[in-house]
Amino acid sequence: MSTLSAFITALSGPELRPDERDVLRATRPCGVILFARNVVDPAQLRRLTADIREAVASDHLMLLVDQEGGRVQRLTAPHWRKYPAGAQYAALYAEEPELAVRAAELTTRLIAHDLREAGFNTDCAPVLDLPVTGSHAIIGDRAFGTTPAQVTALAGSVARGFIAGAVLPVIKHIPGHGRATKDSHLDLPVVATPRAELTVTDFAPFAALAHIPAAMTAHVVFTDLDAARPASTSPSVTADIIRGAIGFDGLLMSDDLGMKALSGTVAENAKAVLAAGSDVALLCSGSLDETKAVAAIAPPLTGKPLARLERASAVFRQQPQPFDVRDAELALAEICKARPESV
Repeated sequence: MSTLSAFITALSGPELRPDERDVLRATRPCGVILFARNVVDPAQLRRLTADIREAVASDHLMLLVDQEGGRVQRLTAPHWRKYPAGAQYAALYAEEPELAVRAAELTTRLIAHDLREAGFNTDCAPVLDLPVTGSHAIIGDRAFGTTPAQVTALAGSVARGFIAGAVLPVIKHIPGHGRATKDSHLDLPVVATPRAELTVTDFAPFAALAHIPAAMTAHVVFTDLDAARPASTSPSVTADIIRGAIGFDGLLMSDDLGMKALSGTVAENAKAVLAAGSDVALLCSGSLDETKAVAAIAPPLTGKPLARLERASAVFRQQPQPFDVRDAELALAEICKARPESV
């Protein structure tokens, strides 16, 4: 395939501006992520995603969105269905685990269908984080539960639904964001839990689902692993925990380079996450100047990072498996009956 660069970028609005098109063509990011600011209606969104594809011209290009459901859903009413938060799956699981697991997969097929229709091929979901008492609400009801077994069962079913629908799932936020007492969008969370405890709790869902071909890192300091750097910029956490103990060998992307948990410029942060061992740096601002700055330091994807992208993109280069829309809608209705205040 033609060379792509080791970064994902974003756009400023609902249309691909000529200057943005020129930069995409020149820099060839391996992905473009869209947000609510880029979404008006289905016809507009299909035009936008088609324009992005034309500009980069690669079958391996990731077109990403955060479409978890609940409060993290970029495609919303009135044009798209409202999907449940992770806590609603968790509530059903508490009563009927097998039904919840099956319903999660079917509901995810609907999300995958929506995304494919709009031109997306990658969803930054599911969340595998385990919230604990006293942790920040940034994860909160996005979580599928508070035990590794439950989160693994439900998130694994969601991942299967995406893959069956030919949408690449991105598990997040590896090796875990659930214990954070701060929102990494705004500040740097620090977790002092011993490694031995993290291994059997926070890391466990990621280890169980390490076969999923893409993951997003956490901007969280684990003092027992690397007291000086967040996991996303720590070579030791990447090598020893993410690639080592957890056993994840898929495409590893950073969380957003512009989050306040990181203290440098976006270019400095991109250098740091790539030097730590991420395959791809993620920039979400939509700033053309920041895109150019990150593109200037992002290397072409070669070797293992390229092979990982090729394995990941195989998910969306296939055709979706057939499914019964009515069955999926019934599953969605079953989950939406559960509306807990928290997990």
